[in-house]
Amino acid sequence: MSIFGRRLSVEVPASRVTNLELFFDLVFVFTITQLTALLEHELSIAGALRVLLVFAALWWMYGGYAWLTNQVPPTTPRRQLPMLVAMAGFLICAISVPSVFDGSGIAFGIGYLIVVCVHLVMLNQSSTRKGVLRLAPFNLVSALLILVAGFVDGVPMYVLWVVAIAIQMITPYLGVAPQFELNAEHFVERHGLLIIVALGESVIAIGLSAQTDNVSAGLAAVVVLALALPAALWWTYFSSGDDLKAEHALATAEPGPRALLAIRGYFYAHIPMLIGILAIAVGMHQIIAHPTARLGAAGSVALATGVALFYLGDAEFRRVLQIGPSRVRVLVAVAGLATIPLGLFVAGWVQLAAAVAVVSAPLVVEQMRRTTASGWGRLQETH
Repeated sequence: MSIFGRRLSVEVPASRVTNLELFFDLVFVFTITQLTALLEHELSIAGALRVLLVFAALWWMYGGYAWLTNQVPPTTPRRQLPMLVAMAGFLICAISVPSVFDGSGIAFGIGYLIVVCVHLVMLNQSSTRKGVLRLAPFNLVSALLILVAGFVDGVPMYVLWVVAIAIQMITPYLGVAPQFELNAEHFVERHGLLIIVALGESVIAIGLSAQTDNVSAGLAAVVVLALALPAALWWTYFSSGDDLKAEHALATAEPGPRALLAIRGYFYAHIPMLIGILAIAVGMHQIIAHPTARLGAAGSVALATGVALFYLGDAEFRRVLQIGPSRVRVLVAVAGLATIPLGLFVAGWVQLAAAVAVVSAPLVVEQMRRTTASGWGRLQETH
């Protein structure tokens, strides 16, 4: 089947996420696990920039598959088998991540090209061929640039990566995104499930970091404290039916603006959230390994920056979709950065406790306000 050939079917966009999509997400989240390990191995500004380059490329194609399954639900073997091939491509990318800039760039590029080609072939079954024709050159050029980067070293390699990602970042605004329909229910659910799976990966990092022959009361307390942090992130993202509000915001938008709204809210704004989860996992790993010791500058900054990035992304997400207060999230981000000295000069567990307090306090206040407002509303009804 050619991506420029006749479409095999036209179908209404999906309304619910399928179990194959969730399976697909598990493979993608493994790439986040690999990126976490890569960042921990090289906790520096240069290391963080490398992680950002790889994440941006992978996140672009994850977003592409979220749009794909929104248009072409993988409910038949003819569609499920290509999805499995794409998963294999993502897995090749994932196992290549640790040395993608030092020997495994070609393998990563081949895996990425597989992911891109399968995406275009399947997307050609959607109802908008014009959109596929506009998207195909940008995605293929980006994938080929990343593949070519695997054959060179030094500055040219990084230049090719930067150009490839720059192409991806501007693609939605070149008349591509508005060409596709969007089912808000499926789209919101798909990204919500990804956040849950990513948070689950951070919980796994907690468990692996705490492996020991003798679990003391102190270690158990630190592990529970560490669990409170991703739990608070979950509460922040999903509290008070915000996913339903986001779904309503997308569903009520006009088709053209709806696509760009989805790009701004669920692609760009989710980048700092996912990078934040990744950085938090790095910081918590170091804390749990030596909870009473002072953190190095890298570990302390990783934890605090992770919190800040997540809440800045969540603030932008809420602002774009106009679904709730965003300023308080910005304040939480600033307060999260203020915990750095605690890790540097006191102890890792103290910074972790402060981070949990910082992210939990606004959630408790918001819940109290909602409870008060609900009680006042019932009192008004009785009169």
